Amino acid sequence: MNLIVDIGNTRVKYALMEGRTVVAYACSDNFEVAEVQRLIGSVAEEVAWAILCSTRGDGRQETQALESLGIKTLLFDAACMVPLKNDYLTPQTLGRDRLAAAVGADLCYEGRPLLIIDFGTAITCDVVSDHTFHGGFISPGRSMRLRALHAFTARLPLVAPAEEILPWGRTTEEAIAQGVEQGIVGEIEGHIARFRKKFDNLLIIFAGGEAKHFAKQIKNAIFADCDLVLVGLNRILEFTIHAEK
Repeated sequence: MNLIVDIGNTRVKYALMEGRTVVAYACSDNFEVAEVQRLIGSVAEEVAWAILCSTRGDGRQETQALESLGIKTLLFDAACMVPLKNDYLTPQTLGRDRLAAAVGADLCYEGRPLLIIDFGTAITCDVVSDHTFHGGFISPGRSMRLRALHAFTARLPLVAPAEEILPWGRTTEEAIAQGVEQGIVGEIEGHIARFRKKFDNLLIIFAGGEAKHFAKQIKNAIFADCDLVLVGLNRILEFTIHAEK
């Protein structure tokens, strides 16, 4: 089994994986060695390798912590090899989670051109075809948009996200919630329409914390039934291990 550690903007995910299967899973607000120890528990001797991906910092301190437990750890950074061609012009600035999700999606849905839309703190839309990561788009996530309207205006309130699409907002609170909600829907539908003209048989994949919510609002998209970042990180780790043999 491999240990996967994904340090995201808001949560840290820990997973024990065999292939594409998550054997055990945990999460916390911050990286905690004790959480790792609880997760691997009685199977610690079976965990020889780990991969760590971080969007909060360089990940070196956390990597050293894992290695202190006797686990060989690959820090996923711009120098790592991946089983995917990368056409991004600035690979050193590309979010590791975006690339890992692309690797995971290419593995799970091999042979199809892909538009991967991740609804997290930020919304990312990335294009993969012919085993190549082409690039994509980054925009604020739903909560970020709502907070920004409140923080950068004098009188607009901070409101809860909309749970459904309405014809229009009839109060200021509804107008804000619907503006953000329908703005995101329109943005994503625009990307989908544009890339459907470019790629035949395009597969639209929704991932991330709010993916299920927006899958109800936007037609012809599928919700990823696995965590693409975790699957991709495990694939990258296995690829690196075999390349070193």
